[in-house]
Amino acid sequence: MSKQRVLTGITTSGTPHLGNYVGAIRPAIEASRSGDFESFFFLADYHSLIKSQDPEMVQRSTMEIAATWLALGLDTDNVTFYRQSDIPEIPELTWFLTCMTAKGLMNRAHAYKGAVQANEEQGEDADHGITMGLFSYPILMAADILMFNAHQIPVGRDQIQHVEMARDVAQRFNHHYGEHFVLPKAVVDDNVAVLQGLDGRKMSKSYGNTIPLFLTEKQLKKHINKIQTNLLEPGDPKDPDSSAVFQIWQAFASEQQTAEMRQEFANGIAWGEAKKQLFELVNGQLAEARERYDELMKNPAEVEMVLRRGAEKARSESREMIARLRHAVGIRPLA
Repeated sequence: MSKQRVLTGITTSGTPHLGNYVGAIRPAIEASRSGDFESFFFLADYHSLIKSQDPEMVQRSTMEIAATWLALGLDTDNVTFYRQSDIPEIPELTWFLTCMTAKGLMNRAHAYKGAVQANEEQGEDADHGITMGLFSYPILMAADILMFNAHQIPVGRDQIQHVEMARDVAQRFNHHYGEHFVLPKAVVDDNVAVLQGLDGRKMSKSYGNTIPLFLTEKQLKKHINKIQTNLLEPGDPKDPDSSAVFQIWQAFASEQQTAEMRQEFANGIAWGEAKKQLFELVNGQLAEARERYDELMKNPAEVEMVLRRGAEKARSESREMIARLRHAVGIRPLA
């Protein structure tokens, strides 16, 4: 029996941060090394156009994110690592799926409903400022998944709905045109850390509270020092479970280091000392990858070459798949 396929997309909007690293990148690279799965990783640059109409930002983010995965040790010989826009069959499949997707299904997508609700609360027209990209992006996501017949899609809870929509659309297509698609399943790992940001809310680019992954040592120290803490003095016992400092520590530390720091909190460690130790822990784990990252950022041609090789690998499948689907829907040579 062939291996299960796992597919992960990374939207190229913004700079990767510690939350992306512990929540998505590190577990994905570890899983790809296990040899238990066939892993597909792609840079979702078409998706980024929904949020960003800044061409320089889209290109820079693509470069930063590709360099991040490579610097952290993604073995591109063992996985398929590609840029979404290098696979022209994906937009074609998106159209085939669009023609099978009920508008009512898209009306129920969380992102669209959220945008409508925000408009209504501000007294605007319900669809004010909403593009067709935002409205129908679950279909593009379905095409990403179904193009390579991935079985498992690791996602956060907020994305489960999109994988279920991909499943619905695949089912409908299969029912109409015959069995072409595997029905994908969302996989949520509740053990993966969701980090708090500098202000205690979830670390997220949209809150502007992130700690970018490959800051210089000086900048990393500065960001860690900015993490909000309460006013408890040195010597006062502190609650590790409500502390962003402790929570980031736990995401990088061994079990023993975590237990020791928990004891330090009970003993009333000073916030300055806790942050100093946190900086040393995080910096120690990222220093080597940071060097590789800096080298790659100076050498975009190398990153481009890796992505082109990945695209060739991916397209050897996507070309065959789209040929079968074209035949299935009746787009065929006449003679």
